[in-house]
Amino acid sequence: MDKVIRIRIGDRTVEARLNDTQVAGRIWEALPITASFNYWGDEIYFPIPVHQETLESPKEVVEAGDLGYWPDGPCFCIFYGLTPISSPGKIKPASAVEVIGRVEDYQGFKELKGTAEITLERI
Repeated sequence: MDKVIRIRIGDRTVEARLNDTQVAGRIWEALPITASFNYWGDEIYFPIPVHQETLESPKEVVEAGDLGYWPDGPCFCIFYGLTPISSPGKIKPASAVEVIGRVEDYQGFKELKGTAEITLERI
């Protein structure tokens, strides 16, 4: 089954796809989620009610548009550019994340500064 979600931040709405991983499935089951979020460079992150200590495929470097699960939060992350610890051409999370999906229309996230609430829901 395709797991397509809607991400709403302020007046911006985009669709994303979740991967077929255990933690992505657990996030899917927890939807809808509305939370306050923070920025870390060009990353949006926010706490979610899903706890999984062991990652299936931890990644130290991600791509713009990747959705990640950060077990240290636990948080849902949207990567759309460089973080404070990135190096040129390499987007680095604070620590390893599980890439749980992808959003293709991520370019508009750079204009969202100041917005504080996000909603994830199933489509």
